[in-house]
Amino acid sequence: MNIDEVKALGDAIRGEVAKAVVGLDDAVELMLVALFASGHILLEGPPGTAKTFLAQCFARAAGLDYGRIQFTPDLLPGDILGSNLFNFQTSSFTLTRGPIFTELLLADEINRTPPKTQAALLEAMQERTVTIDGVDHRLSDRFMVVATQNPIENQGVYPLPEAQLDRFLFKYVVGYPTIEEEQRLVAAMGNRFGTPHPEDWGVARVADAATIRAAADAVSVNRLADEIVDYVVRLVRATRSTGDLQLGASPRAAATLAAAARAYAALDGRDFVLPDDVKHLAPAALRHRVLLSPAAEIDGRSVDAVVAALVEQVEAPR
Repeated sequence: MNIDEVKALGDAIRGEVAKAVVGLDDAVELMLVALFASGHILLEGPPGTAKTFLAQCFARAAGLDYGRIQFTPDLLPGDILGSNLFNFQTSSFTLTRGPIFTELLLADEINRTPPKTQAALLEAMQERTVTIDGVDHRLSDRFMVVATQNPIENQGVYPLPEAQLDRFLFKYVVGYPTIEEEQRLVAAMGNRFGTPHPEDWGVARVADAATIRAAADAVSVNRLADEIVDYVVRLVRATRSTGDLQLGASPRAAATLAAAARAYAALDGRDFVLPDDVKHLAPAALRHRVLLSPAAEIDGRSVDAVVAALVEQVEAPR
């Protein structure tokens, strides 16, 4: 697959998702980048903003097997990974696989379960492997986590630890639609009953395992000039030296931001990365990996404002 075919595939997936989902084009773009860069994405937004439905439509359009876990305070790691159960007929243990054995895993309301259960995802997200009773089990090379969380609840929630947040390539903040988008949504869905399904809106599969693998291979050979590498490193290191942040982004953030920029360039039909690609992706790639300093919090500054200021301050190559 060449770069033009990667762009065409991305456009086709966008088109299918747009049949059912209104006003989340930026989120779909980041999900495409995450898919081709072997990353994961965290969607944060209030209830009823189509986060779950977006994941369902994206999985169908991209030809990914879809699985969902509704995170609750009583969920255990074994409920995610699975376990070996004794079969009395054969007098042997049989592996019962958990819902993590899929390709696109929707981790719904991930912050409603304790850290011990959240940590069950760490190995899978980093290595695409899970260990059950000392035995490693490989996941699909297309394995992708789309996690959701509600930012307005503070009762019975467990904030994600920094180590797990760092495993997400992007964090996208889902807001309410514009009045025009909401009118379109109500006009389309207001006369329907029951839970919407992607098939009801004509969302078709436009990819399969071989297609996604070929696209990822094409992205992996995209050129990353030394000047772009230097720019990414300087931008990420700037988050560690500003007084507005008490915790800056990790070296993993720099590496994954560069990989994401290569995927974004390919989806734009280019075999080379521009500084603007890095600038465009930096807010979503960094906002969840840094912590505001107490002084910045007192001043009422936001993480997004600090990251945006750093993007403007760090000189980009010409």
